[in-house]
Amino acid sequence: MKRFVYINDESCQNDYCDNRISNTKYNLLNFLPKNLWEQFRRFMNQYFLLIACLQLWSLITPVNPASTWGPLIIIFAVSATKEAWDDYNRYISDKQANEKEVWVVKNGARKHIQAQDIRVGNIVWIRENEEVPCDLVLLGTSEPQGLCHIETAALDGETDLKTRVSPPPCVGLEFEQLHRIKGVIECPIPDKDIRRFDANIRLFPPFIDNDICPLTINNTLLQSCYLRNTEWACGVAVYTGNKTKLGMSRGVPEPKLTAMDAMIDKLTGAIFLFQLTVVVVLGAAGNVWKDIEARKQWYVKYDDNEPWYQILVIPLRFELLCSIMIPISIKVSLDFVKSLYAKFIDWDEDMYDLENNTPAHAANTAISEDLGQVEYILTDKTGTLTENKMIFRRCCVGGTFYGNECGDALTDVELLNAIANNSPHVIKFLTVMSLCNTVIPIKSPSGSVFYKAQSQDEDALVNAAANLHMVLVSKNGNNAEIHFNLQVMRYEILDILEFTSDRKRMSVVVLDCQSGKIFLLSKGADEAMLPCAYSGQQTKTFVDAVDKYAQLGLRTLCLGWRELESEEYTEWSQSFKEANSALIDREWRVAEVCQKLEHSLEILGVSAIEDRLQDGVPETIEILRQSGINFWMLTGDKQNTAIQIALLCNLISSEPKGQLLHINGRTQDEVARSLERVLLTMRITSSEPKELAFVVDGWALEIILTHYTEAFTELAVLSKTALCCRVTPSQKAQLVKLLKSCDYRTLAIGDGGNDVRMIQQADIGVGISGREGLQAARAADYSIGKFRFLKRLILVHGRYSYNRTAFLSQYSFYKSLLICFIQILFSFLSGIAGTSLFNSVSLMAYNVFYTSIPVLTTVLDKDLSEKTVMQNPEILLYCQAGSAGSLRHWTSQSKYFCWLVWSLIVPCNHYFLDNNPCICE
Repeated sequence: MKRFVYINDESCQNDYCDNRISNTKYNLLNFLPKNLWEQFRRFMNQYFLLIACLQLWSLITPVNPASTWGPLIIIFAVSATKEAWDDYNRYISDKQANEKEVWVVKNGARKHIQAQDIRVGNIVWIRENEEVPCDLVLLGTSEPQGLCHIETAALDGETDLKTRVSPPPCVGLEFEQLHRIKGVIECPIPDKDIRRFDANIRLFPPFIDNDICPLTINNTLLQSCYLRNTEWACGVAVYTGNKTKLGMSRGVPEPKLTAMDAMIDKLTGAIFLFQLTVVVVLGAAGNVWKDIEARKQWYVKYDDNEPWYQILVIPLRFELLCSIMIPISIKVSLDFVKSLYAKFIDWDEDMYDLENNTPAHAANTAISEDLGQVEYILTDKTGTLTENKMIFRRCCVGGTFYGNECGDALTDVELLNAIANNSPHVIKFLTVMSLCNTVIPIKSPSGSVFYKAQSQDEDALVNAAANLHMVLVSKNGNNAEIHFNLQVMRYEILDILEFTSDRKRMSVVVLDCQSGKIFLLSKGADEAMLPCAYSGQQTKTFVDAVDKYAQLGLRTLCLGWRELESEEYTEWSQSFKEANSALIDREWRVAEVCQKLEHSLEILGVSAIEDRLQDGVPETIEILRQSGINFWMLTGDKQNTAIQIALLCNLISSEPKGQLLHINGRTQDEVARSLERVLLTMRITSSEPKELAFVVDGWALEIILTHYTEAFTELAVLSKTALCCRVTPSQKAQLVKLLKSCDYRTLAIGDGGNDVRMIQQADIGVGISGREGLQAARAADYSIGKFRFLKRLILVHGRYSYNRTAFLSQYSFYKSLLICFIQILFSFLSGIAGTSLFNSVSLMAYNVFYTSIPVLTTVLDKDLSEKTVMQNPEILLYCQAGSAGSLRHWTSQSKYFCWLVWSLIVPCNHYFLDNNPCICE
């Protein structure tokens, strides 16, 4: 389906919703019924409601109904109050956003209205540093080329500025013309994909004669972005209210069930079955005793003509007496202490990143104890284990290696001499470094140039080229200016062939304004670039360079270019325009057209960029491995680079202590043989002390996940360490899901947008607030500033949370079972009649005051000091096994429980036997 947006036409503006946003769950009318419905969807709440209703039947209730209704109402009131407060805060936030004043065009003039009154088709004006109120298609800016810069950190977490451009038909329109502009935008129905917008725009005369122009995400300003470094911009509203891309992507993530919660659910079910057994046995025994013995006693009176339901009275009394087996206060207690555990993480000064001024943060307050049971950590490499601070170190241009001797190509005399002598290969190489990117040059007031880049690799390449005298000075619209020594070179950027994870390369088509020639400039991964070399070019030197640099742990890119004939470009440009105009399968069609141009390239050379390890990464991995945690590295880098980084950070061991097994192949048969060989080796040597690990690339992994899932699952169980290279975001999520299917507790950690799916799929997601932005940190359950803080998060906070939660859960059930068993044993001394030993006030005080509040002090309990835990990580194995929260552990503690019950019931026996001799009769 499509949406047709008529620009500046008030007669068509009521076809879609206004711009009022609402993130609230309730309103005044539906709050009570909706909140009660949500609370009573839980089995435990339904159970206690049933018990409370039974207690209203005066014939069967052994205690005052207030003993159950009181705690039940308190618990429901606390939960409802918390929900109401959270929803009220959401309402206040929505109200502030809805009532913000914005400029729109009405009847050919600008006027102020509230943001909530914006309609689809309105032209909205935004000033510098203002927030975009809805999704807009950019029509004009204060820049003559129709450019503007936006900050999208609030949308996707990326901190670098991004460039947006007006559609070609709108470029150059005067200020007054933008007030009267008319046209139609054909766009898809609202969706949540913030990186895609496949639409077309057609302006009505006199602006243009009905030509259709394609629109992409680069022509949009999305809600919650901020306009930067641009005086003003205007656009037409295409999606409003909760139908914006941000509104569509909002939502509450699915709650994650911890291992402890699962155990509590199982234990609750087991106790419920035991309770039914007790009720049936004692109820039957009570009815038998009543008919055989009770009717003979002079002080007991029964009617001879009892109603049919009288046989249910004693069983129902025992059901009410035994209802306290399941503690009514356990959920509130656990929610309270888990919130405190999360605050302990937020308040931990030892996990504060001074470099980025970033504290640790727990976004999910319900899964702290799972941190102490982590068995597998799946980690990204770039920006997670490394600093993601790219430094240009070496290069190979035209078969000549630069920077090998001094370790820094920027100071290599041989390279500087080649530049001074205008070496053709080196000049071309530097030109591609400067132009083939999405970098934005910005001039400071002092006149110096600095760069805003969306990729750290591009930033390193452009800065390296500038240090080698190839300075990208400006990029205004489609025009780029480069200063090389004393020369000024101007280029017109005709088309940009954007990078995708499938193509693994990026290209730009440029026109050299001096010579009038058209060139294709490309850069990308070696496996994507080298096959595109022209027939006859010797690429062995570049292959060797890639391998050599990868062995040093450097990130490599191959650079190439090709001169295009005017006729070839004209024909291709038409196909490219048609592909970009497609509303269906646009991405696939664009990729197919790009492939028709990216061939017969002259490979100019290979760049090598260093990405250093973060401080403390090797020590952190070593300690966590000692605690019994296994590591998998999932990266988009090539195998050699990943292996070198894995060796540096103690993820794998070199020979003879360790052995790395390779799974490779391009066909299904090759991958099957390789997988079987590695699996056989794992089976044979798994009992040896040698450390085994395997490495697999994305191509082979795709075949394995499609055809050999069972064999790979077995390999995952046998292997403690794995390196998965050239993997896509979807493959990362698949690997997490595979390990979870083996009943392992998984933790995924990453720092970029490509790690979000992996983080959300794992039992615990940890995001690093790194240089790639905040997208991963916002999607995660926990965010930290550096990888080394993971050690403290797991060993200290995870272990303490697990032990405290396990103790509190056990205590809650034990104290409930204790008083229930006293009631049951007393029933044998009271004719099995279902009489309560305790009065209603005592029962309520026991559950709410005597036993619940004092135990909350366990949130501060530390069985071992933090120093001892960090020095002896092996003690985490006890938590990983789930020992403290297992049924076996609870059974082993039953002897203490039985002793406690016996010590309390014996005095009661003597008391009642001494004071009620009739019972003995």
